[in-house]
Amino acid sequence: MNQSLSINSIIEASKRIKDYAHRTPILTSGSINKIAGCSIHFKCENLQKVGAFKFRGAFNAVASLKKEELERGVATHSSGNHAAALALAAQMHGVKAYIIMPHTAPAIKKKAVEGYGAEIVFSEPTLESRQDTLNKVVEETGAHFVPPFNDTRVIAGQATAALELIEETEKLNFIIAPVGGGGLLSGTSLSAKFFGNDIKVIGAEPKGADDAFRSIRDNKIYPSVNPQTICDGLLTSLGDITFEVIKENVNEIITVSEETIIEAMRMIWERMKIIVEPSSAVVLAAILENKEKFKNRNIGVILSGGNVDLEKLPWNK
Repeated sequence: MNQSLSINSIIEASKRIKDYAHRTPILTSGSINKIAGCSIHFKCENLQKVGAFKFRGAFNAVASLKKEELERGVATHSSGNHAAALALAAQMHGVKAYIIMPHTAPAIKKKAVEGYGAEIVFSEPTLESRQDTLNKVVEETGAHFVPPFNDTRVIAGQATAALELIEETEKLNFIIAPVGGGGLLSGTSLSAKFFGNDIKVIGAEPKGADDAFRSIRDNKIYPSVNPQTICDGLLTSLGDITFEVIKENVNEIITVSEETIIEAMRMIWERMKIIVEPSSAVVLAAILENKEKFKNRNIGVILSGGNVDLEKLPWNK
């Protein structure tokens, strides 16, 4: 495993972000526990700055850079939460952020990025176009590239969410995190390994975007080709770093249907009175589709974000 992902890198990240990121609440719901047949502890990263766990990794990465690396600003490509997270982290450090976004990105996410003072450069909605546009911007500006997930500093930052969950919750049997590019799931698995006591870690992924499930099963990275899911935060494929960490430390990846994702999202809105995006709801969907597996267990889940386009709620279709 990558040597820079040690227990110390997570402890350092935790210290670095402590005064800047929210220590988000851990909520429970008696009615959801009853429906699910187990005890669930929801780590509410939907209440994090920028409305997503991504702020942890972005801030840790920017705060880890040397002064001369920061001088010309930072850049990334992202269609959503990482874009806003890096924009805010850059603003807090008084440096410029250049964000490459596909022109199809949700309006709420474009608005957030602009609100944090970043410069948006639009690309086509393909990975190739995003990458080419990013390379051009980095070449022209000299900005430092902060990847959305495939980066040890970003992963160490994301690991702090599960670290807090473990610190504040009695003996957990499982922690479930969503998986897109794998930054959150990688970090979660490392925190469970370093700070937990025999906690099994599970990734939750939509059936229509199951590239991580297939990648781990077949021991090779599959690109995410034409994913079909409402989870706009889980459309990317694993990176080489996240793939290795997940392969080594995650017990399994569970795939879930769109219907259950929508049902889980609605259940959280209605029963817990909090807003989560579809990508967050996959963790509860994984439990609802596998009740026997989780029966009477103590489970931590990470609600990854709450940035939803209120004009396009999935149950209004």
